[in-house]
Amino acid sequence: MRTVFIVLLSIFAIMETFSQKTTTTDRQPVAAGRFYPPDKETLTNDLFQLFESCKKSPVNWDVRAIISPHAGYVFSGKIAAAAYSAISGNSVYKNIFIIGSSHVMSFDGASVYNSGDYITPMGKIVVNREIANKLIRENKVFNFPTDAHLQEHSIEVQLPFIQYYFKDKPLIVPIIIGTNNENMVKKIAEAIKPWFTSENLFIISSDFSHYPPYKEAVETDKSTALSIASGNPQTFLNTLKKNSEKHIPGLVTSMCGWTSGLTLLYLAEGNNQLEIKLIDYCNSGDSPIGGKDEVVGYNAIAVIEKNQKSENDFSFNEEEKIQLFAIAKNSIRSMIYDNKSIGIDEKTIPEKLKGQMGAFVTLKINGALRGCIGRFISSDPLYEVVQASAISSAFEDPRFSPLTKEEFGKTEIEITVLGPLKKISNINEIILGKHGIYIKKDFRSGTMLPQVATENGWTVEQFLGYTSRDKAGLGWDGWKDAEIFIYEGVVLEDNKK
Repeated sequence: MRTVFIVLLSIFAIMETFSQKTTTTDRQPVAAGRFYPPDKETLTNDLFQLFESCKKSPVNWDVRAIISPHAGYVFSGKIAAAAYSAISGNSVYKNIFIIGSSHVMSFDGASVYNSGDYITPMGKIVVNREIANKLIRENKVFNFPTDAHLQEHSIEVQLPFIQYYFKDKPLIVPIIIGTNNENMVKKIAEAIKPWFTSENLFIISSDFSHYPPYKEAVETDKSTALSIASGNPQTFLNTLKKNSEKHIPGLVTSMCGWTSGLTLLYLAEGNNQLEIKLIDYCNSGDSPIGGKDEVVGYNAIAVIEKNQKSENDFSFNEEEKIQLFAIAKNSIRSMIYDNKSIGIDEKTIPEKLKGQMGAFVTLKINGALRGCIGRFISSDPLYEVVQASAISSAFEDPRFSPLTKEEFGKTEIEITVLGPLKKISNINEIILGKHGIYIKKDFRSGTMLPQVATENGWTVEQFLGYTSRDKAGLGWDGWKDAEIFIYEGVVLEDNKK
């Protein structure tokens, strides 16, 4: 593995340190055929497989930035796909700033491409030359010609992921950093900070450790990633220094694009509305063609906005779960034995359970469905939705007769709390086990909860087919010309049955 990288670095080393010649044409691909397939059909198929097999984030975050690797797709492609998958496929950004650290030449600042657009086997991706020219015109740190881009792969390797993943293709602002000076990096961050808003996405292109043994790479890459997750630039720099001082055999760098990572930390520094999430990790030794003696590490990391629901916002502690199940059980028991609904003292209800959320209550006996009714959205507090849904599931589900006293003692209760509905146009957005689906056409509609697909081992198309046929009454293929919505749900199980 190391031999491949050394050959590449040797090629780069014989090039001029810097050239004053500036290209006036579109930037042509140089990594195609080396880092990824050179033809569109193979490349598209590879990207499909990478996104199918990559780790999916728990929720679709409101993503401000990602750190994505730039090695050959056979080594790091799944980690890159995991980084992009943290972003909703329907997200709309005005611009994507792609920042990489130069592998080819050094210079005392940054180079932003303003001479044309970028080309890949998947076509042209348009550069926002207005922003590029503004950066060059108003900041000396960007006053470097575009030759730095011509043989550099770190930005190019990201582009097919963007072209494949985003429905609406934003303009890009490609930036190559040529300096190792921390103060200069801070100036670069200050220059682009006006665009570091929710309207734009920032992609930091970087691999992590280079050439330590497998075990040492895992440890080093974890400490580096955690230092980034701290959000503190100095913590990050201190960690890089400590890693270097350990004299780990073979370790050349803890992060080849550390100046790009540092730029991101300077951009996010002091913003309490941002949170940094570690998504996934592997190294080249995990590839079928990679050895474990000298490896390169890859992390997928996302910077998200805290006002977006995360898995912590969409979870319940033990006390809250116990209270929800008590409401469901006692409501059913009261209807069976007293034929009346119980009253609930709102003062005893935790604030989390007063939020306006949809929910379904599922009843099972010996694993078999015995009732399931709920609401997608509601203006009522969650605890009231659970109470009403429990009663409806027990006594009003048209597929079953009312629950009896004999059955009640054997009934298992499952509560699924739901997030909002989101209409989709591409079924690739459906993540099995994470998303429930709601299909609607004219006056017919039907849904299945997120856990149903994984419980039955269905594919996405089977999930759609069964919902369309058995729930919406549209036939197996009816979903193809119907409206499709997805929603997320957290499944609560009664631990005190």
